[in-house]
Amino acid sequence: MNPFTGAFDWLGDPENWSGSEGIPTRILEHLGYTGLTVLLGIVIAVPIGAYVGHTGKGGSIVGAVNGLRAIPELGLLVLLVLLMGIGVLPVTIALVVLAIPPLLAGTYSGIRNVDPATVDAARGMGMKEWRVLWSVELPNALPLIMAGLRAATLQVIATATIAAYVSLGGLGRFVIDGQYARDFPQMLGGSIVIAVLAVAIEGLLQLAQWLVVSRGLRNNPTRRRDRRAVPAAIATETA
Repeated sequence: MNPFTGAFDWLGDPENWSGSEGIPTRILEHLGYTGLTVLLGIVIAVPIGAYVGHTGKGGSIVGAVNGLRAIPELGLLVLLVLLMGIGVLPVTIALVVLAIPPLLAGTYSGIRNVDPATVDAARGMGMKEWRVLWSVELPNALPLIMAGLRAATLQVIATATIAAYVSLGGLGRFVIDGQYARDFPQMLGGSIVIAVLAVAIEGLLQLAQWLVVSRGLRNNPTRRRDRRAVPAAIATETA
């Protein structure tokens, strides 16, 4: 049997879409791991990236954190399970390590790419440093921050399948269980669902980026603003 034919037959079987081990349940579990991981990554990485980008201090931290990309996630997960036992915590830590680098790099790069004239004008209007960061730098950095968020989310969705390797749920169950049982249609069907889920989430994040990023920054996230327009823009912001 053609493996793709078997996979689509598996996807079309109503039994695989119902029950506590059906595809909808596994999708919710997978999204749960992803959402928790990305949220923790945002809480950790965005403030650090904003601080380093705004102050220019500790830029080496970004390079060091990017080195985390080289860590094999499955190996890290196995190590954490050996140290902490089977549970959600080791999986979450392993995935957070994966999510932090793109979030940190996106935030840092976005802040550093804001036109210095815009920042200087904001300070000249009497804005305090926290207001400059919050009202000027972060809004201008949103395209690159959102790009980092999209990259982190897609990487986590793809890698969250490792949760099944330590007896947890998620869409990885179809891949891991199918491998053990040599049920190749199930393996391929589960992989297709993961790919479709990743594409759908990417589309939603692109829509969110389009909604939250101002029109002038959508086409060119690092475009320098017209220096003559900066004082007027800042005056409008402080009004």
